Amino acid sequence: MKILRTILFILIGTVFSVGTLSYGNDRDYKQLMRSFIKSISRYAKKSNPDFIIIPQNGHELMREHGEQEGNPVLDYINAVDGAGQEDLFYGYDDDNVATPRHESDYLLSFLDAAKVNGVVILVTDYCWDKSKMDDSFNKNSKKGYISFAAPERDLNVIPDYPNPVRNRNPREIRSLSDAQNFLYLLDPGSFESKGRYLSALKATDYDVIIMDAFFGDDIIISSDVASLKKKPGGSARLVIAYMSIGEAEDYRYYWKSSWAKKPPSWLEEENPDWLGNYKVRYWNPEWQAIVFGRSDAYLDRIVSAGFDGVYLDIIDAFEYFE
Repeated sequence: MKILRTILFILIGTVFSVGTLSYGNDRDYKQLMRSFIKSISRYAKKSNPDFIIIPQNGHELMREHGEQEGNPVLDYINAVDGAGQEDLFYGYDDDNVATPRHESDYLLSFLDAAKVNGVVILVTDYCWDKSKMDDSFNKNSKKGYISFAAPERDLNVIPDYPNPVRNRNPREIRSLSDAQNFLYLLDPGSFESKGRYLSALKATDYDVIIMDAFFGDDIIISSDVASLKKKPGGSARLVIAYMSIGEAEDYRYYWKSSWAKKPPSWLEEENPDWLGNYKVRYWNPEWQAIVFGRSDAYLDRIVSAGFDGVYLDIIDAFEYFE
């Protein structure tokens, strides 16, 4: 019996050891994401100290161990200028449906830790009823957050309500803390041409525009970006480029057709909710080199095009690996 028991313990230990080696459960995936974002921030701010870094979601990175009671992680918080959060008051379970109170309270415990330490909070709630859009705005305003009520989850329309935009602001917007509203528009597919797309954006009165850096396969060039930096009244606004760093997208310029048969070691499975998006081992140097650090890297193209900052998505990729 003792011999059998010893063999059993050895086998169990081997299984756990193999599991750790295979899945990397000894890694601190939250800290790896923090380190990635801090590296992006340091790199971008070397060329432009005013360049704005806004991670979206990934709220648990704000506190130690990702726990509500954890101390704020100040080196990470100090590396970012804003924090984006989806579904805070509407859209958590379904669009146009109020987020459960306990979920909102949970998210608020992290967002408030960031706000107290100087981070601007940008909330995107998903709702289309005017009363719910108003409620979203009022709740966010009471918290001191700036917000956008998106009527479409695909972020493919410029809302026609409210008109004029809430907190219409004639002042110059030189930093994120100056902003009182923002537009979040990623999918320009409903616009017939880049010209019409840019004209529609120019006509809006938002303080901040968060947009995709590309129209189709072509990056929005510096002259286009410059044309968006003035509101209709002539005052300055900020133009921020979206960039996913936790997933690779097969419609981006960096994607190689050969990856379908022979994927790189850092490429993981396809996201079943967003086809064409693939999880990545975001700590891998090869993936990070695609994101920043060379002239053809994603971030470098955004900086060269003259965007005021970057809106980092799929920050919560650590959950997939955990």
